[in-house]
Amino acid sequence: MNKLLDASWKNQLKDELLKPYFKSLEEFLTDEYDRFPEAIFPNKMEIFRAFSSCPFDDVKVVVLGQDPYPTKGHAHGLSFSVDAAVRPLPRSLRNIYKEMETDLGIIPRDHGDLSHWGEQGVLLLNAILTVREGIPESHANVGWETFTDAVISKLNASKSELVFVLWGNKAQQKAASVDRSRHMVLTSAHPSPLSAYRGFFGSRPFSKINDYLNSKNRKPIRW
Repeated sequence: MNKLLDASWKNQLKDELLKPYFKSLEEFLTDEYDRFPEAIFPNKMEIFRAFSSCPFDDVKVVVLGQDPYPTKGHAHGLSFSVDAAVRPLPRSLRNIYKEMETDLGIIPRDHGDLSHWGEQGVLLLNAILTVREGIPESHANVGWETFTDAVISKLNASKSELVFVLWGNKAQQKAASVDRSRHMVLTSAHPSPLSAYRGFFGSRPFSKINDYLNSKNRKPIRW
């Protein structure tokens, strides 16, 4: 499975990939994809798409999600993003687009594929990278959280002046160790319909990110 990981990330995480928990995770996923070949999302080739879309040296922003959408045809390896053909858009993503329009005054694209963010240095990272159809968090506690903790730790320690976007309590707890003296950390409620009105709407994350990047003489994101 680690053969699917982008070379720049594999170099950064090479010690992690040799640990017993990661070997156990590989065995678990091999079994899951063998037993439920049409019901594990995303497809095997897209498990590490967040990393191939945004090589380690290019990371400027980290948007942390929880786990992939458990609906067939939705998940494609990027947090909050869906395949361009998906209609209607997931409600959390619709709320993200609403806030983007309010914040920046731009009309979002007519699809939910956020790949263009990744191409500009936005790492769309889920805490858990796979899921079984119809069962949210079905692949929790099998090793993914440890792996993505290592990703966050590596970014925190090895880079500076990143922006960590933490929507909701789970994301904020997972990235609680990020050094705020070296990185910008944006927190708010989650964009889901259950919580968006409790602090996500009006948080203006997109302009704040670009203001920060501009202040560091880095190219802003074309949202």
